[in-house]
Amino acid sequence: MTIITENNLDDYVVSKNISKNISSFFKEYKIGSLLKKSNAYKSKGVHAATVFAYLTQLVFTKKSMYMNILNGTNQAGFGKDTVYRLLNATFINWSAFLLRLASSAITGIAALTSESRLNALIIDDTMYARPRSKKVELLANVYDHSAKGGGRYKRGFRLLTLAWSDGVSLIPMLFRHLSSSEKKNRYNEIKAGMDKRSVGYKARQQALSSATEVMLEMLRQSKKAFIPAKHVVFDSWFSFPKTVMQIHGIGYEVVGRLKDTSKIKYLAGDAKLTLKQIYAANKKRRGRAKHLLSAEVSLYNDKKETLPARIVFVRDRCNRSKWIAFVSTDLTLSEEDIVALYGKRWDIEVFFKIGKSYLNLAREFQGLSYDSITAHTTVVMTRYIILAVRKRQNEDPRSLGELCCLLYDEMADIRFVDALAVILCLLKDTLHECLFMTDSQINELIDGFILKLSARLQMSLEEFCCPSDSLFAV
Repeated sequence: MTIITENNLDDYVVSKNISKNISSFFKEYKIGSLLKKSNAYKSKGVHAATVFAYLTQLVFTKKSMYMNILNGTNQAGFGKDTVYRLLNATFINWSAFLLRLASSAITGIAALTSESRLNALIIDDTMYARPRSKKVELLANVYDHSAKGGGRYKRGFRLLTLAWSDGVSLIPMLFRHLSSSEKKNRYNEIKAGMDKRSVGYKARQQALSSATEVMLEMLRQSKKAFIPAKHVVFDSWFSFPKTVMQIHGIGYEVVGRLKDTSKIKYLAGDAKLTLKQIYAANKKRRGRAKHLLSAEVSLYNDKKETLPARIVFVRDRCNRSKWIAFVSTDLTLSEEDIVALYGKRWDIEVFFKIGKSYLNLAREFQGLSYDSITAHTTVVMTRYIILAVRKRQNEDPRSLGELCCLLYDEMADIRFVDALAVILCLLKDTLHECLFMTDSQINELIDGFILKLSARLQMSLEEFCCPSDSLFAV
């Protein structure tokens, strides 16, 4: 007789629930169809979607494919060779698959937000480390600017990622593992005998291109996919005037942090000034203002083309004697909107942290081909999309239905002063019924509270009621 312990039973139930949730997500977003459109299908044998679902749920079951095979607990119905054939396939367009999946997820999330919300595309890169590898295809020494104690070169790739965010949920859309464009920094080259017409070969060529070229190509793909976002947000690594103007030419507005360097200048009138010179030439706000100043400038390039922009200087909260500068090509945004929009960039840092620490990015499979690295990163980003969508569906009341959505929209339109007046009226009734206070005592108490409020709120509360009636009359 087989005895199943309570812990094992709990693990079985958890594993079954995870499998059920992933299967539900795959059915809802038609993952099998998306894989087939991306050229991931087989004429016979195990379906590609089945293998992909198995890889997706591995991290949630706290098991690895190796231990499942070693312990004889592999219930997938196929072996490791089937998995590695899918990961190493050079004809599967993983970028197209992830973009289609992200587009479907974004469409569902965007329906829960108002049209006035500022959605943004976020671009950033992180270190995809392979420190112990020697034979990985296109492995190179790349610069890790986030390393402690200052940037340094490490063995691996730069994982350049484009993601969409509405400030609540982040959805990864496109990525590319960037090697080094200099041959002396690469340990290995592209494997010989590849078909130059294949998707895998084109991906390898992109890996040898500059980050700016790859980023611009990603934005063009996003534009063709009609992703609902008007602004592109990034850190100072990409905030060069030439790059900003190229992005604007694609059809996006830019919000980014600027480098404080003497090599980059901006047109302020007829003069070409650095950030420090612009800061010194303009009048700053007094006191403890968060936004020190806002200056209208123009960006320019080698072709003598110009683009109007706004530079906003804010205090560095880590060192209040210093400042940080942000640029925006959207002149309709206020200073607060520019800073708030840039603040959404932090979502991608959270994504990188979760991917590396919890979703086994760069740690689950140690493949040697560039295709296997791309395929597994797609699996990791699919896992994150599942978590982001399920979290939004479970926590956002608007996902419960149209009636709840309309109710919450109505509540969002109620002014603060209106809500405060209603609360005071309810307080008046409570004091009268429960504490048996007289009308004069209640009015005296509430009038004393009103006098403590700002003059603006006092005037608003007076406008709430008819002039002939007292707001607090019982």
